[in-house]
Amino acid sequence: MRVIYSCFFYLIIPFILIRLIWRSIKVPAYRYRWNERFALYQKKFPQNVIWFHAVSVGEAEALFPLVKKIQRQYPDARLLITTTTVTGSARIKAVMQESVEHVYLPYDIPCAVSRFMRCFKPKIAVIMETEIWPNLFACCSKNKIPLYVVNARLSEKSAMGYQKYPALISPTLAHIKLIATQTQDDAKRFVAIGAKAEAVRTLGNIKFDVEVSTEIIERGQQLKADLFYGRFVWLIASTHKHEEAIFLEIYKKIKQEIPELLLVIVPRHPERFGEVKKLCEQYQLAVVMRTSGEHCHQHTDVYLADTMGELKLLYATSDVAFVGGSMVPVGGHNILEAAAVEAPVLFGPYMVNFKEIAEDVLRQDAAIQCQDESEIISAIIALHADPAYRQSLAEKGRAFVRQNQGATTRIFDLLSQDI
Repeated sequence: MRVIYSCFFYLIIPFILIRLIWRSIKVPAYRYRWNERFALYQKKFPQNVIWFHAVSVGEAEALFPLVKKIQRQYPDARLLITTTTVTGSARIKAVMQESVEHVYLPYDIPCAVSRFMRCFKPKIAVIMETEIWPNLFACCSKNKIPLYVVNARLSEKSAMGYQKYPALISPTLAHIKLIATQTQDDAKRFVAIGAKAEAVRTLGNIKFDVEVSTEIIERGQQLKADLFYGRFVWLIASTHKHEEAIFLEIYKKIKQEIPELLLVIVPRHPERFGEVKKLCEQYQLAVVMRTSGEHCHQHTDVYLADTMGELKLLYATSDVAFVGGSMVPVGGHNILEAAAVEAPVLFGPYMVNFKEIAEDVLRQDAAIQCQDESEIISAIIALHADPAYRQSLAEKGRAFVRQNQGATTRIFDLLSQDI
């Protein structure tokens, strides 16, 4: 079955490259470093590396505390982090700088995977969350590289998809030494798609171990004082296409009740910064772009964060934070960063990718889920009117994060046996 899969992958390579060209129209970075996606390198890299793969920004952010812990405990170790997206790549470079090696993950075709393994000769492979690559995993097994999938999660929808190809997925999962899942439900779903029960353990979600320094909090508060002039700040994080329009409509209605309201929007994808600015202008709203360096004034409606890697800082400026990707059916985004910064957290109805976290945080009254426009309006007005309510929600959110921390240490202890 893996042979058929490989042949199919080779056949679609031209279409993958066309897609990269298409994406590069908005994000020029996709035009570059194609050689890495085929493991064709132009320099010599260290070997016997500890290799981590984090597909994009969210997985990279969750990975950083674990990587830094390994660097502290094993200062002589050589580390490699691969990503798939250009935004993930940029985040790795910004945070880890020269302390780790970084390339894109090669396509899952035998020749590229073999070149990658020969180049880096990993001593251990650590894959974040739900990446399952048949040729890559088989090559790890062939080269006797201990393979771990950590912080693993598997939605019901994904599990149903994998179950359609048992002849491919079951042998692929057999190459994994251990799958460390976020929840018991994730563990059950991995076993259901073919993983051996003894190779699956629930160790928790390392995203709870988010690092927020006092410096970030202080810088955020100073930024608010310098730029926002005492405005009531409603931040919308990680928004998607069609989602900003929902919030702009709501903003215009709430503005009538809260004249000092300022909307801060942080789009999920950098290629959409210009698009979101135009949308705000279509709604006849006054916009200030973060990269402009301009301060907001009393007539500013929207502060558009057209930068990457500043979400924690911006959360620290907010009086209320709404985590996007949850008002349109894309599965939701991580609410834990906002809670860790002690911002009162709201989110919408579409949270399938963070179902357990959403259920748990609501059970502890540590966040508010809004099902529609009217509920968002009611929540913002209530939080604005009651500072004690805002403070209570923020404190409960922070406590929720603290209560669930520790997965990073458990995963580190697990990996140490092969480092």
